[in-house]
Amino acid sequence: MELRQLEHFLAVAGAMNFSRAAEQAHVVQSALSMSIGKLEKELGVQLFDRTKQQIKITPAGELFREHARRVVQTARLAKDSLSDFRGELSGTVDLGSLISFGTLDVPKVLGEFHRTYPFVQVRLRQSQTGSAAYLSAIAEGSLDLALVSAPDRFPPRVQMQLMCEEPMVFVCRADHSLAQRRRVDLTELCDEDLIGFPPEFGLRRLVESAFSAAGVSARTPHEVALEYSIAARLVQHGLGTIIMPGSEAANFPDLRAIEIRPAIVWQIYLASAEQSQIGPASAKLAEMLLADVRSDASR
Repeated sequence: MELRQLEHFLAVAGAMNFSRAAEQAHVVQSALSMSIGKLEKELGVQLFDRTKQQIKITPAGELFREHARRVVQTARLAKDSLSDFRGELSGTVDLGSLISFGTLDVPKVLGEFHRTYPFVQVRLRQSQTGSAAYLSAIAEGSLDLALVSAPDRFPPRVQMQLMCEEPMVFVCRADHSLAQRRRVDLTELCDEDLIGFPPEFGLRRLVESAFSAAGVSARTPHEVALEYSIAARLVQHGLGTIIMPGSEAANFPDLRAIEIRPAIVWQIYLASAEQSQIGPASAKLAEMLLADVRSDASR
């Protein structure tokens, strides 16, 4: 039994999808399936039920999952603990990234971290199914830190710290019928052809939950899992309107950003394992990210 096999198993157990798990583990799907198959053969049990369209973890898999998670986390901590003997902080930090950082200057912090701790490798991970997928990866030990956008759950084994929050705004072209308004009621936007992220993304769920609370439904015919600059170009060419964070809207001065009532507040959290389970390098990067947020707030 190899450590990598346990990491593959935990990736599948967290995503419940072989293609998404392969993406998270950075291997091709065939290699991941083979790795799981070899593990099941060695253990003599079936870890996943593949008889239906959607895979399901078996009772044996659930029992094995908790032990596998502990082994992977212990291995990471053991490796990182040796930095004290090298005299320099070293190791690897896997950081789940976002499409948009909002008001956070994450690249600046990563640059400072690299200059201060040159022997630590930071590997950015980008989920194509939204940042909520990072929470199970943190809990399973296959990810060290993650920035999570508008989470709708707070797992017990994951530490969540609020980094920043800001209001979302309605963005349209200058010739839109609402362009000259200072604020707009959410119920006035139910007939808009909105550009949004896929349903799995936290920002999409945040917007749709706000519409639902107002007693109306959002109409989102256009979905893009890309950066806001692509969505803004669609708005500029008259293909729809969008609700986005105010900090992002400021990057497109030719478009109109209008306050929404009631306010839709976007939050970004830093997710990590519990304090006793986080490695020295991950703890230091988390400390620098949070310190930068506090520094900005005090200015």
